[in-house]
Amino acid sequence: MSLVEQYARAHIVTDADIPQEGDEAVPVILRYDPETDPRSVRVRLPGSPEWTFPRSLLEQGLRAPAGSGEVRVWPCGRVQAVVEFHSDEGVSVVQFEMKTLLRFLRRTYLAPHAPSRESATHLQQ
Repeated sequence: MSLVEQYARAHIVTDADIPQEGDEAVPVILRYDPETDPRSVRVRLPGSPEWTFPRSLLEQGLRAPAGSGEVRVWPCGRVQAVVEFHSDEGVSVVQFEMKTLLRFLRRTYLAPHAPSRESATHLQQ
């Protein structure tokens, strides 16, 4: 199994319908499953649906502002990054430690990828 799942803590800077108590960090789950979608990552915030977006967007957004649709990512100083989620209910702005997202990305690139159908067929012959 090559699923990468990382539990993290993040700060909700603004919120749509995500419960927030004070200025405390909230638990967030970062997921990557190369067997189902090798180009995407998923983020689950408390009280909201899971967000799926391109892994490349997360990577680009750690260096410079990236994204223009439902998900936007940008660096915030040297040690933090912001991920902004847009939905019909509003906008959620989530601040992560940069090292958390870098560690997650590193793990996604180290995860063994499932062979494509074409490769699997070739291996069986």
